[in-house]
Amino acid sequence: MLIQAKGIKKIYEVGVVQIEAVAGVDLDVEKNEYVAIMGPSGSGKSTFMNILGCLDTPTEGSYYLNGNLVSNLGDDELARIRNREIGFVFQTFNLLPRSSALQNVELPLIYGGVPASLRRERAMEALRSVGLIDRSTHRPSELSGGQRQRVAIARALVTNPSLILADEPTGNLDSRTGEEIMLIFRKIHEAGNTILIVTHEEYIAEHTRRIVRLLDGKIASDVKNGAKKPS
Repeated sequence: MLIQAKGIKKIYEVGVVQIEAVAGVDLDVEKNEYVAIMGPSGSGKSTFMNILGCLDTPTEGSYYLNGNLVSNLGDDELARIRNREIGFVFQTFNLLPRSSALQNVELPLIYGGVPASLRRERAMEALRSVGLIDRSTHRPSELSGGQRQRVAIARALVTNPSLILADEPTGNLDSRTGEEIMLIFRKIHEAGNTILIVTHEEYIAEHTRRIVRLLDGKIASDVKNGAKKPS
């Protein structure tokens, strides 16, 4: 089992008021699953994703990632887990504007202490996997929105992570480009990777194999999904 989350709660204190953003969630995700996490604004999906991504810790509950209990780790340990185990793809791409596509993809390897020659080789291979080898020297401003997201996906893949977390990965793209990005995720999944996508778009969730819906910080439904066929 890749993800084992049990009794996850996240409570924020605003003055004297306690807000329970995640209210006792249990979730297991096996290796090579392709899961969408859905829910309206305020449902707790982003908070829950932050916990799964080791960007935040739960107030209560236990979270095992790849067999390791990570819910009680400190910031330094969580940072190491994030760099080694998790690849992130964000709605806003989060690319360094003055760096080339290749340099952006290399970043996680730099943080991981990978030698320069190996960094370049692995980053070029990651760019090749998303069809951007011919754009390796281009800066983000010289790329389309879809190409920028491909760079972000390559950056997520370059460390060979156990888990890829994508937060509204098509949110800044038109529907046609969004479909192209989802086809890339399909290929990544078919290559054996585990993917969790947080989205509020039904047509995006249709690409996945399982849809988990949150409401008021709890799981409202968890169903297997017949993934949408490429058009």
